Amino acid sequence: MQVGIDMGVAQGGAEARLDLEELLATRLLVQGNSGSGKSHLLRRLLEQSAPWVQQCIVDPEGDFVTLADKYGHLVVDASRSEAELTGIAARVRQHRVSVVLSLEGLDVEQQMRCAAAFLGGLFDADRDYWYPMLVVVDEAQLFAPAIAGEVSDEARKLSLGAMTNLMCRGRKRGLAGVIATQRLAKLAKNVAAEASNFLMGRTFLDIDMARAADLLGMERRQAEMFRDLARGHFIALGPALSRRPLPMVIGEVETSARSTSPKLMPLPDAPADARELIFTRAPEPAPRVRRPPPPPPPSTTDLLAQLVRTQAPQARAEETSIDEAEREAALDGVIRELLEDRDASFRSVAVLYQDFLVRCRIRRVRGDVLALPAFRRKLAVVRAGVDAEAAGSETWQHALSLSTQLADDVQGVFLVLARAALEGAPCPSDAALARAYGTHSTGRARRLLAYFEERGLLVVRMDLRNQRVVAFPDLATETGPGNPDAPDFDDRAAAE
Repeated sequence: MQVGIDMGVAQGGAEARLDLEELLATRLLVQGNSGSGKSHLLRRLLEQSAPWVQQCIVDPEGDFVTLADKYGHLVVDASRSEAELTGIAARVRQHRVSVVLSLEGLDVEQQMRCAAAFLGGLFDADRDYWYPMLVVVDEAQLFAPAIAGEVSDEARKLSLGAMTNLMCRGRKRGLAGVIATQRLAKLAKNVAAEASNFLMGRTFLDIDMARAADLLGMERRQAEMFRDLARGHFIALGPALSRRPLPMVIGEVETSARSTSPKLMPLPDAPADARELIFTRAPEPAPRVRRPPPPPPPSTTDLLAQLVRTQAPQARAEETSIDEAEREAALDGVIRELLEDRDASFRSVAVLYQDFLVRCRIRRVRGDVLALPAFRRKLAVVRAGVDAEAAGSETWQHALSLSTQLADDVQGVFLVLARAALEGAPCPSDAALARAYGTHSTGRARRLLAYFEERGLLVVRMDLRNQRVVAFPDLATETGPGNPDAPDFDDRAAAE
């Protein structure tokens, strides 16, 4: 079904139409300096297409929440955990509800992490829910920066990866990216390059004008025209808009943003005693003794670690004769006790670490407190579930050495696979690998397998019965055939 969206008036007075079905297949990039009318354009597009397609708006300033009153969009406050946002996004796709992800009030790094989690949930939805969806990202240069900024590398990689998935791989999953940016030079090129439709507004910097002209197939000498565009005037190009660069004026909208452009207003009448009001010093209050501000309270993790270190003097004297093997066995026992809770796999490492410290104190495990990085490593090893005899083998020690090449959060998944290969057990299913990674998304588990294979750590093959086998070239061993779609054992046990 072909649906034409009325975007305003094109050159010559004709109606400017946007082919919505073509847009879903080819994506859209909007560029314009602050005040050029980008948000107005996005609002016009969202209002006109609201009856026809599900929508998701990533809104860093909270300007689009007003769509909820007239068009029924659900406003999702991003002040939640990343796991909650991922789950909400999955249910949004399942129930086909249009949403506005409001990132207002968060700092830039939190906005990037929350947007990445939400977009990841949309992207990882089950195949049964791959319905068409328009995903609009305002101020896209914040979430797909061309260069590293003041935020951490981890947050930048998460956000950039989510935006790349949206623009590069989202079409097959029904996701149509519409991204708007103030400056093309600040937007990652691999994200901008995936758009086939363009709406270019007013811009002044030479580098942005030249890049806009290149995207529209115009000559460099024509780039000067972008400086002369008025507010709400754009040059359109793309299969959903026009086969040739087409000037257009965006039409009116029915809703308004909460924030508006500053307007001139008359000054109040000057009071007769203005000089006295300004230059007369106010009576000074009685001096007050300022107390220094109290030190910030220690974190819960610091308090728990301090409690574990606080032991009786006689216990300190005994620490000189601690049996390291006995201590390691006690630590492993505490972690196994933690993992007996089937929900432990889906809790953050920081939460598990706090629980671990409390349990160590209850069981009076002697010795220095295990630091968080060491706990994370031991948690991955214990979660793999290797028995005592196999743990001492040269092959397992080699597997542990190989796992150190990987990031901390994926070492556990690699060791679970290595354990299965060492024991000749069937290859774990996607659901089991997802649980080892701390997620319910089987898509992420499959991507981890592909990541390990790209690193040359393992080789994945399917046998004649469509069972998965994972081979480890460096360990000279492989898993038995296993059904990748089998349910997780823990989930089946809980259901029974």
